[in-house]
Amino acid sequence: LNDFFSLYKITLSGTMKSPKINFDPPFLMLMPVPLDVKTETAINIIPQDYLRQSRIQVELPELELDDGDRIYPLSVEFPEGQDIVLSSDGTNKELICHISFKSSRPMSFLGNMFFIDEEEN
Repeated sequence: LNDFFSLYKITLSGTMKSPKINFDPPFLMLMPVPLDVKTETAINIIPQDYLRQSRIQVELPELELDDGDRIYPLSVEFPEGQDIVLSSDGTNKELICHISFKSSRPMSFLGNMFFIDEEEN
């Protein structure tokens, strides 16, 4: 400006938050039931820091029985959908997930279910 040269230094800082999901309850124990009877419970999935819509997928444990057969005794259902959406107030809406177990063979097991978003978090 008017042949006067000045240097300006701008410092920017910020915090990046990675999206995550929490569960209520944090673990699940289904009650024993007779053969071919379904037991079911609901959990709340609480997404945090998602800035755009994402879809939750679930990987269920596969079990191998004594005779070599492989089964998936657990199933999941999202009665209100499995999309994580950003509300107008900037928060993410909770999702409800129904988890059920049914088997025609006697069994008990301990396993992990993986809930994965579109970015494989």
